Amino acid sequence: MSGTSALPAPIQAAAAPKATWRLSPYALPLHTLRIAASCALPLIIWFSAGRLVRWALLLLAATLSHGSWYQARLVVVVFLFTLVVMTSLATTVGMLYVIRGALMETSARRNASEAKEGLFGALNRTALVFSGIYMTWSFINQDISDFMNIDLFRQPDRVLVDAFAGQDSGVMAGLINLDFKVSLATAAVAYLVKTFFGRRHEAGQGRFSGIMATFGELAFVFYGLNAIWTLAGARSAWIGDRAVVASGEKLAADAQGAIPGWEWFWSDVWPHALDGLAVPLAWLTVGILVYGAYAEDTQTTIRGTPLETAAARLQDTHSLTRRALSKLTSGWTERWIPLLNSLRLTVRGGAPLFGLFALCYVGLHIGGDYLGRAGQYLLASDKPYFYFVTDVPVFFVAELLVTTLTMCLIAATFDLAATRDRLRRRSVTG
Repeated sequence: MSGTSALPAPIQAAAAPKATWRLSPYALPLHTLRIAASCALPLIIWFSAGRLVRWALLLLAATLSHGSWYQARLVVVVFLFTLVVMTSLATTVGMLYVIRGALMETSARRNASEAKEGLFGALNRTALVFSGIYMTWSFINQDISDFMNIDLFRQPDRVLVDAFAGQDSGVMAGLINLDFKVSLATAAVAYLVKTFFGRRHEAGQGRFSGIMATFGELAFVFYGLNAIWTLAGARSAWIGDRAVVASGEKLAADAQGAIPGWEWFWSDVWPHALDGLAVPLAWLTVGILVYGAYAEDTQTTIRGTPLETAAARLQDTHSLTRRALSKLTSGWTERWIPLLNSLRLTVRGGAPLFGLFALCYVGLHIGGDYLGRAGQYLLASDKPYFYFVTDVPVFFVAELLVTTLTMCLIAATFDLAATRDRLRRRSVTG
């Protein structure tokens, strides 16, 4: 199928002066490579700098997690770990931001005299949703694993020595060993920071209010998890004996035995569906927020959907009821409407576009795994522990290629979806 025939008739007419093959959803891989070739240097710089800062923070956190004034040290460790996640946020947004100039949609916005947005504006707008996605989809697990590995490799013999002496070495436990009272106190401070800057961000005040609110929210989660961890250890037996928990476990066991394919679906199908569809969509949401499409406020986000009618009706209700509903639904609208809208934008660009995007995303990450294994095989040596020297550069290069191409793929998908949608609307109105 040619690029022209893949386009709806209104888009073909509106895009006639241009090379229509560039607007075809099947041109996504070529468009991705074109963006990668034109933006390779800044992408490599952003990725390398981000990884350098991230590993420095993890090493510093692992180093500080042992010694005198242990609880005070752990407060700093969790603080540094929060900075690790914020570094991932800044690296992702920075890599997407430097690609803006290579997009067709950006050129169209500039021709329409739209003001150029700075990096901090995109970072401020993206921060809160990024933190939700980062935690919800367990991307943070890699940060936790890297922290534990660094702490272990710094003193691998200490675990065994302290175990024989009947002592807790504290190795790999710097993120969970905070005292319950200390955890509550620090979580309370983080919650105040989150609430204060969150309200300023909602009111559109403060250049860095969104970033600070995100930092406070992440810190609140990490400090709070220590308190929950302590309570969970003390109450796990009590919870396991409760009637509700026992009933839930019985229902799950009954469903597994009564519904054919139940266990197969949840163990073999559902995880792959999440990895192949939901995770790419989550990262696409981040890209859409960075580029500022339908993300300035809730009214813009829900325009053209049934939610807009519901919001209009809500304006006619009693003021007290309206304020109560706003409080109850604000978290949902801020967190999940962007996710729904990213799918909506992509589907409006053509269902094949999202399908090809998900396919390319999965292919990139599978290819990255094979690339890492190939590098390990080619640099293998008979010298003991030589892989300590070779594994780091091999996996760095593999991760560099996968991450940069993924960012370019996200940008290219947004570019095609937004351009096709803009041309369709122009053909309808004009």
